[in-house]
Amino acid sequence: MSILLIMVVPLPLVILDLLLALSITVGVLILFVALFTKSSLEFSSFPSVLLIATIFRLSLNVASTRLILLEGHKGPGAAGTIINSFGEFVVGGNQIVGIIIFLILVIINFVVITKGTGRIAEVAARFTLDAMPGKQMAIDADLNAGLIDEDEARQRRSTIQRESDYYGALDGASKFVRGDTIAGLIITSINILGGLMVGVTQFDMSVGDAFDSYATLTIGDGLVSQIPALIISLAAGIAVTKASGDNKISVDLHTQIFSNVQALYVVSAVLVSFSLI
Repeated sequence: MSILLIMVVPLPLVILDLLLALSITVGVLILFVALFTKSSLEFSSFPSVLLIATIFRLSLNVASTRLILLEGHKGPGAAGTIINSFGEFVVGGNQIVGIIIFLILVIINFVVITKGTGRIAEVAARFTLDAMPGKQMAIDADLNAGLIDEDEARQRRSTIQRESDYYGALDGASKFVRGDTIAGLIITSINILGGLMVGVTQFDMSVGDAFDSYATLTIGDGLVSQIPALIISLAAGIAVTKASGDNKISVDLHTQIFSNVQALYVVSAVLVSFSLI
């Protein structure tokens, strides 16, 4: 309900800034939770969180678009402090550079991360579903052999079912992330073109002034939405590629990478060779 209100009701600048900061914070939080969980089922609510975060971010896009088109002719700060800061810091007075950087972020998110994440989630869901009968038979065999009791067998069956539900839901939720990236690109294009039309036709601005004002705010808005989208897409990629185990991914990385001393020696020799060139 609150997300619907954000889309419909005009927001004050202070509230929009707080919600944009919350969106970035939620993205970083989801990333670190995905990093520090030992198995995927420790964060079994991740598909639902992914969906809610995506819809929340799109609702903020709608709210910021309304402010940009209505107040963009007033110049910097018309859409809030955060959007203006992102726009001016990244653009640096050159809107073309800002547009290129935004497009690069969209390409990275859409082509690399979300496409790979969606494919991995699809394969994981299929393999998990195909492996369910074999796992169920193994549990029944252990139960009949007396290796486990009825309670443990029930718990293992529940875990198998939860894994299947998790990867199936994550496969669907990854489609929302992919669609969010496309929507962000379309919204940015609408903001720039719509801003030019509004500025030139309704406020008698020159094309250059309208582009300078609306493009800066639009790029800032696009970056504010794409950065948490990129972070959450990365978290989704980590979640679907995480293998079940007893350790966190940070511990596994440290153990598996730095335990191979020979590889470290070879890397050191290569770096020394590069330094001599």
